[in-house]
Amino acid sequence: MIRAGILITGTEVLTGIITDRNGPWLSEQMRAVGLQPAQITVVGDRPDDVLNGLKAMREQNLDLIVTSGGLGPTADDLTAEVVGEFQGREMALDVPLEGRIPAILKGLSSRWPNLDMESVLAANRKQAVVPVGSTILEPVGTAPGLIVSPGGEQKGPIVIVLPGPPRELQPMWRTAIKTGAVAELLSHAPTLDREMIRMFGIPESELAASLRKIEDDGVDLSRLEVTTCLRRGEIEIATTFESGDRRVYASFLEAIEQIHGPLIFSRSEATIDDVVSELLEGKTIATAESCTGGLLSGRLADKPGASAYLLGGVVSYANDVKTEALGVDADLLSENGAVSEPVARAMASGVLSKLGSDLGVSVTGIAGPGGGTEEKPVGSVWFAVTDGSDWLVRDLVIPGGRADVRDRSTTVALHLIRRFLLGEHDDPAS
Repeated sequence: MIRAGILITGTEVLTGIITDRNGPWLSEQMRAVGLQPAQITVVGDRPDDVLNGLKAMREQNLDLIVTSGGLGPTADDLTAEVVGEFQGREMALDVPLEGRIPAILKGLSSRWPNLDMESVLAANRKQAVVPVGSTILEPVGTAPGLIVSPGGEQKGPIVIVLPGPPRELQPMWRTAIKTGAVAELLSHAPTLDREMIRMFGIPESELAASLRKIEDDGVDLSRLEVTTCLRRGEIEIATTFESGDRRVYASFLEAIEQIHGPLIFSRSEATIDDVVSELLEGKTIATAESCTGGLLSGRLADKPGASAYLLGGVVSYANDVKTEALGVDADLLSENGAVSEPVARAMASGVLSKLGSDLGVSVTGIAGPGGGTEEKPVGSVWFAVTDGSDWLVRDLVIPGGRADVRDRSTTVALHLIRRFLLGEHDDPAS
């Protein structure tokens, strides 16, 4: 297995001012070309921290390191220089690259006519000073990328140096993997496959016990890299393996299906949003939301082509809106409270009637942090799905803070829509 690390540089990333998008993206791209991502490390714009980050990765015997950031014209953009030191290579001006910088910067003069181009060029010439013997990746913005191998008798990983902006980094990564020493390294990489299983309605602890049982029953999980993740109330099982271990994965999938088959809603990269979108083909839906405040209709609308099935929704946060916009009887509200089965049913049937959809779905609950009682604690949520004749109604107490309750409620609602469309309905007598 060829192992790789990702070093994200930038004090603005380290302090949380900017969220790192490059690390996760690069990790996924590495897997796609047969590399095994070992770690993502974030360091500030301090030469010693960048150098120590590189050294720590070398001590792990990584074959490849990709850096992101620190390639601009300012004083704190020192990644190229530090990588040169790390690889035992002197820095020198690359004259052809220096000659291309004016053309790269030419567009700035048209956007800012009063710009002092001489000062800008002087600052950007710094980007043409690169480690001797490195391979230059043509800039997408103003900063070139680099491929830097160990110099002289030094041994260690190849380093790909990429800029920070994702719109520049992503195309330059695609160029890098086809270039020079990186292409040679990747020619020895195995083909890695990844499969995804998505489940709903099971705690991670129960799944962990199932994995131990599957291994005890003879499935060689050492041949698979199995990663479990709890996300939005769902369990994702991502499994990476070499193509030659496809039969091992098939045995693993069969074992998971035998234990938890009814809880599996996706055996691919398809999310619950994708599954519901596909099941809604030829049908229409409308939402009536209280505690989620439009988040459910927002998720339904996220998919391309959503206008074919999503007619609209009513955010009925206040009881007066439930009554006036959805036709919920005021006495029903006063007798049962907004967070109750009768009101959830009335909201779903109300939006179905008002918007003329095939399905109506409602969510009403207490997101907190206040408003809970002993009988209805914070996190209490009622859900209802109906087509006017059949129903699927459930209630849950969802743990977490306000944002967690609202977000997970949308996930529960989508799963109830899926189950309803697959033919699961409540007993009419219930």
